[in-house]
Amino acid sequence: MTLAPDWIAAPVLLPLFTAAAMLLLGEQRRGIKAVFNTLSTGAGLVIALLLLQGVNTQDAPAVYSVYLPGNWPVPYGIVLVVDRLSALMMVLTGCVALGALLFALARWHRAGVYFHVLFQLQLMGLYGVFLTADLFNLFVFFEVLLAASYALLLHGGGPERVRAGLHYIAINLVASLLFLIGVAVLYGVTGTLNMADIARKLALVADSDRGLLLAGASILGVAFFAKAALWPLNFWLPPAYAAAGAPSAAVFAILTKVGVYAVLRLWTLCFPESAGASAFYGGDLLAWGGIATLAYGSVGMLASQQPGRLAGYSVIASSGTLIAAIGLHETALAGGALYYLASSTLAGAAMFLVVELLERAREVETAPPQADPGDEVLPDFVDTAPPRTVNLDDDEEVLIGRAIPAALAFVGVAFGICAIGLSGLPPLSGFVGKLAMLSALLPRRDLAAWVLFALLIVSGLMAATALVRIGIRHFWTLGDRPAPRLRVIEGLPIAALLAVLAALVVGGEPVLVYTRATAEALLSPQGYIDAVTAAQPLPAPLVEVAR
Repeated sequence: MTLAPDWIAAPVLLPLFTAAAMLLLGEQRRGIKAVFNTLSTGAGLVIALLLLQGVNTQDAPAVYSVYLPGNWPVPYGIVLVVDRLSALMMVLTGCVALGALLFALARWHRAGVYFHVLFQLQLMGLYGVFLTADLFNLFVFFEVLLAASYALLLHGGGPERVRAGLHYIAINLVASLLFLIGVAVLYGVTGTLNMADIARKLALVADSDRGLLLAGASILGVAFFAKAALWPLNFWLPPAYAAAGAPSAAVFAILTKVGVYAVLRLWTLCFPESAGASAFYGGDLLAWGGIATLAYGSVGMLASQQPGRLAGYSVIASSGTLIAAIGLHETALAGGALYYLASSTLAGAAMFLVVELLERAREVETAPPQADPGDEVLPDFVDTAPPRTVNLDDDEEVLIGRAIPAALAFVGVAFGICAIGLSGLPPLSGFVGKLAMLSALLPRRDLAAWVLFALLIVSGLMAATALVRIGIRHFWTLGDRPAPRLRVIEGLPIAALLAVLAALVVGGEPVLVYTRATAEALLSPQGYIDAVTAAQPLPAPLVEVAR
């Protein structure tokens, strides 16, 4: 089953109408809002999966579905486009959003007003960024998702969130200003904002205007680099993501990939091999900037003492890996990087949710808290009074056979799986993505490729070391702390995200085929340009005039 082109607008319209309906309900009625939010988010994921199925044709690496919402001809009207890359990003968004929302229903959605409305508006902005085909609406959807993220970062209050939130807002406002300036310069040179039309006209730009064109592209690139957390513009990310509530931080894991997506889309469209004098402009900057970002994120993970900041640095390392791989401009390498994008995003989102449980375990009182009446929880302790015949240690505790509380066991296993996924160790999908990238880098002889090859291995070792240290601190040196109190609705989304990670391994070959086809279409953008520029508005209906 696939969807008609008219359904391309559904991922944007569905959260918009859901947010409007929930806004009419006022500040209360959180139960009804939770149901609406869950149904809408789940429906958005289903639509994204169907759109992905529609573009996943094995014998055609580049499949595009174009929709003109206002029925205006290109390049004058709004254009929405679904291809392999945008469908992949929408599916990742739906998976992460549904997991974060279910986790939030246990307690976080009650920490402030309008959580559900803001959540849907952020989804609207995310889906819109991945679907739009012009720079103006890219800016609009960027601002929609950022405005919602400002409030979601501050959701729950507290001085730490306010401090980190102000830095986050200031950086993104500056980046948005640069975005507008870059768009204005590009429009002044090319006379259009449609990305495919810009790509088509770049080769026709006069030599006297080429400096202005490259200046506009550079300004736009700085804006995207700040949003993608490229070094040295990423100092704001670890404190902001660590301060945010767990559901918000989990969605922010995909938010950073929005900047990466914008870089991938525009750089491959505007500066391909056919761009003449501007071909591959900034490619070396992408490669070495990504390498520096990967190194910075890896060192940051190794130096982090708090799990939340460590998870934030893992997001930076993931962004650096993707941008460096794209900057080297090779299909096999980019295909492995896109596979790694899916794996690292899911593992990072799950890690932010697990971090919430770890931090909660450190804050509980000595006596285990009682669950609210009617709450469905995993047991936080097991009665392990030893019989007289059991050997005891010096503290009169059982040496062997100690029962592990179910909640603690779940959190420990989930943390271990996330750690393996983020480190790129076998047998999870992070290893598959890194292995694909390493295999593509091995035959190359350029310096950047060899540095990235070595850094992919070293960064995995550094991430594993940092995560093992955090695991020892939280699980092997528990002392007298009771096990965390874990509701089933908090465990289910974590388990679901980890199950998707496992599914990426089981279906590794078809997923890699998909990501390699996506990379091939990205690095050969003529198909995208032709599909968008060839889109025609529907003819007006004939009306018979009565005589």
